[in-house]
Amino acid sequence: PPPVVDFGFLSGQMVSRLALSALEACEAQGYAVSVAVMNREGRLVSFVRSPLASPMTGEIAQGKAYTSALTQAATHQLEGAEGVSYANGVVPVRGGMPIQAAGRFYGGVGVSGAPSSVDLECAQAGLDSILEELEFLD
Repeated sequence: PPPVVDFGFLSGQMVSRLALSALEACEAQGYAVSVAVMNREGRLVSFVRSPLASPMTGEIAQGKAYTSALTQAATHQLEGAEGVSYANGVVPVRGGMPIQAAGRFYGGVGVSGAPSSVDLECAQAGLDSILEELEFLD
């Protein structure tokens, strides 16, 4: 293995664009949601909440983003996975997606406040807003 490991972190502008794009995708469907973005270490780097979203959606969105950031997997892939729900802060339900492109892993995004299938669609819309740019980085 190499003596130094190179990690990538997304800029504040990029994580903000991801979060706002996910929020706008849900609002366009009539849902008030919260969106959280965590870096690869599971640290909150962006958060946005519709003023009409329930306060608990913020905690759930953060849990979904945290879960994807730590597992490098979509949260719906972890539904029913034995032992996963015992970890503190993990929310293994639909609506969390890993942020990865061009062989690099950056963290996770989580959406909460709409039906779970819509949360997932909105998280994907947020990812789609930045993925092309990430694919063509050096």
